[in-house]
Amino acid sequence: MKEIVGRRYKRIMEEQGEYPQLIIVDGGKGQLSSACDALKELGLYGKIPIVGIAKKLEEIYYPEDPLPLLISKKSPALLLIQRVRDEAHRFGITFHRLKRSNSTFVTELENIPGIGKKTADKLLAHFKSFKKIKEASEEELIAIAGEKVAKAIKSV
Repeated sequence: MKEIVGRRYKRIMEEQGEYPQLIIVDGGKGQLSSACDALKELGLYGKIPIVGIAKKLEEIYYPEDPLPLLISKKSPALLLIQRVRDEAHRFGITFHRLKRSNSTFVTELENIPGIGKKTADKLLAHFKSFKKIKEASEEELIAIAGEKVAKAIKSV
């Protein structure tokens, strides 16, 4: 958490970008403390409001406050904070899955002798999956990547 927050706000500082009006950290006291440490190192602590939201009881933590704030489960403010957190989770998970699946496809193709990253990308752009590439006829493969590549794929 400290590394992520540090990189994010260091970049905003370097690019002279606009700071957010509020930072919401997904996690309780520990995660909030790490994020605050990163802001302190950058000299931004106290300049940007920051809170943490702990998932289990949906408690809101403020820096240097030992007791969490408990907001009614029906409160529009809590519902908004929960939606923001859930959207961040969805975005992060989707990105991770995309990155992981893309690297898997390319790795499988690049393990075939004679196929590099550019050829693998071209094949995936056309056929959309490794399975469809394997099922394609030799003629289809030749049309996209050439005879040498087609023979290499069919020999595996």
